[in-house]
Amino acid sequence: MGERIWYVIAAAGRSTRFGGRIPKPYLRVAGRTLLEHGLRALLGLRGIAGGVAVLASGDRHFERLPPSVRRRVAAVAGGPTRAASVLNGLQALITADANDWVLVHDAARPAVPRADIEALVRTCRRDAIGGLLATPVPDTVKVADRNGRSRKTLPRERLWRALTPQMFRLGMLRTALERALAKGLEPTDEASAIERLGRRPRLVEGSPLNVKVTRPADLALAAAALAALRRRR
Repeated sequence: MGERIWYVIAAAGRSTRFGGRIPKPYLRVAGRTLLEHGLRALLGLRGIAGGVAVLASGDRHFERLPPSVRRRVAAVAGGPTRAASVLNGLQALITADANDWVLVHDAARPAVPRADIEALVRTCRRDAIGGLLATPVPDTVKVADRNGRSRKTLPRERLWRALTPQMFRLGMLRTALERALAKGLEPTDEASAIERLGRRPRLVEGSPLNVKVTRPADLALAAAALAALRRRR
């Protein structure tokens, strides 16, 4: 198998766009929390060495997850931003080597197909840099001006939506995040941090079922995506 594969699942977000008293990672859909769905997808991969869940400070919900899941993952406190939280997760993998691989996944994406993660792993193992799941943008994309009017149309042939997991060498990703944060920058995903090192991550086409729960209406989309995955299996 070569270098080991670890994972970091980001579950420390403030859920400001979602609202509500229950933190978004612990909202239930299809009988499980969003975080549990994501963890099960990662824990079921062959060759996984271990990983961490990055939680919000003062999290009291993680300990309520089923023991069969909770006891297989370490928990670590997140930082003030997503990038800082992921960096905390990487630093918590104290037995990992810099040349090992790490999968970074968002807890808000409960319906990532196992086959997509396996395809990402296979592709990245043959790539010196790593890559991410993504989907081609099917819609016409507009750039707005300050008044909310369409200023121009972007050619969509080379536009992709970034998904997670994203997979990179642990040492390279740690360096990329440290440098970005030291400059006061806030990468919105791991690939953008790697891009700032002058590298070009590989795009691996993933399923549109890999939806992100951002607003309350997205829970229905996630439920439908999970139902579709069950029918596939």
